[in-house]
Amino acid sequence: MSRRLFKSTAIVGSMTLVSRVLGFIRDVVIALLFGADAATDAFFVAFKIPNFLRRLFAEGAFSQAFVPVMAEYKEQRGRDELKQLLDRTAGSLALVLMGVTILGVVGAAWVILLFAPGFARHGEQYELAVEMLRITFPYLFFISSTALAGGILNTFNRFAVPAFTPVLLNICLISAAFWLAPRLPEPVTALAWGVFAAGALQLLFQFPALCRLRLLPRLRYGFHDPGVRRILKLMLPALFGVSVTQINLLIDTLLASFLPHGSISWLYYSDRLVEFPLGVFGIALATVILPNLSKDWSAGHHEAFSSSIDWGLRWVALIGLPAAVGLFVLAEPILSTLFQYRSFTAHDVHMAGLSLMAYSIGLVGFILVKILVPGFTSRQDTRTPVRFGVYAMVVNLILNLSLIWTLAHAGLALATSLAACVNAGLLLGGLRKSGVYRPSSGWRLFLLQVILANMAMAAVLYQFAWNLNWTAWKMQDRLLHLALWIGIGGAVYLGALVMSGIHLSLRKLKKNVTNQHQEK
Repeated sequence: MSRRLFKSTAIVGSMTLVSRVLGFIRDVVIALLFGADAATDAFFVAFKIPNFLRRLFAEGAFSQAFVPVMAEYKEQRGRDELKQLLDRTAGSLALVLMGVTILGVVGAAWVILLFAPGFARHGEQYELAVEMLRITFPYLFFISSTALAGGILNTFNRFAVPAFTPVLLNICLISAAFWLAPRLPEPVTALAWGVFAAGALQLLFQFPALCRLRLLPRLRYGFHDPGVRRILKLMLPALFGVSVTQINLLIDTLLASFLPHGSISWLYYSDRLVEFPLGVFGIALATVILPNLSKDWSAGHHEAFSSSIDWGLRWVALIGLPAAVGLFVLAEPILSTLFQYRSFTAHDVHMAGLSLMAYSIGLVGFILVKILVPGFTSRQDTRTPVRFGVYAMVVNLILNLSLIWTLAHAGLALATSLAACVNAGLLLGGLRKSGVYRPSSGWRLFLLQVILANMAMAAVLYQFAWNLNWTAWKMQDRLLHLALWIGIGGAVYLGALVMSGIHLSLRKLKKNVTNQHQEK
């Protein structure tokens, strides 16, 4: 089991790595050509709204409800019943998405007022955001349908195509920035058209893989179907519980619309850097672990269920924690290296660096939420994450209103990070209290070894890389020094792990991490 999970996670992670690297190139291009001003703030809001709804409905609640039900049909019922479920689910989802998309396009002016009310004080920025939202909102229809296709492929252990699909978004945005933007009266609207085109291409990209499995859905009305009704029943509470982090980030955007121009862009660029390890590792691990947990629970393999969670948590400690430490210590060097060219100034680097440090504090919490929520939803328990999500949202709102006065946009980022940690702690405690997760032996020593290795890495980076004058160097100097210090930091971390007794060959590492919970 562990070998299969490791291989699947590696496949998803490697595909996602390609997408994230292209995503960095995309963000560098946007920063280079458009900078951080009122127009880019308007685009990021117009892009974030359908993206938020996509993560909330499609990748969030829908996937968490759909995959366990589909896994049950796959394990316990015939292929005809499975295909019927897929057809009716796809038809019902398409009907809902079409209605929401039409409402979003028609009511774009009111949607912008809801999500970024501060824009109303700046007439041109508000009108630009409304114009771009009308272009980007159909992305919700395309990408949510893509998420349905990806859920089908993931359930059948076809992880590569769904993981590679986001590459198309980055290619479209880069192409729009270079080719379309110079041809439009308002260049930044080219990015909105890039989002629209990417949605259609991402959906079409799934079709060949679904056809090979003979599972390409035919749209059928299905709200009367028992399986569809079960998905909806599971989905309604999960709408909130599984996407608390996204709701908190959206609250950040809403409040940031009242802050000085550039605040939303600073939050966007710092969030994008946190999204790199979260996407390459956290989301990849969550993508793999959900269908496996659903399959183990449906088959009655409860020991394997607990082992999968334990396996995931250990990898979060090994990879997520040093990623968070590295982002915190090297926040401004990374931002300067990637974005400080032409329109993106040293001031922008400093301001985005503050929010990146704040977000990095919550990186482990963000990843843990992705790993732990499937521990509930795979058992078709969507209510418990909702309850914990409510607590986390209240914490986030209180901290937002408290910290924004002194830390401005960085206070919003810090509030989101702390709320994510609270949510993760509640989820972990809930799994342990219910008895479905029982930690294997050796956790105390394991955590001590990882923490000491991280302290050694942080000390070296702080002592030698923190105070270098990164903003004064040319691009090649920044790239060289950043690669050097990331390499040195990684070497110190791995060396400290070896010295503490954790073996680093692939076979020995897998054995040390999983030998306590391999047996079924």
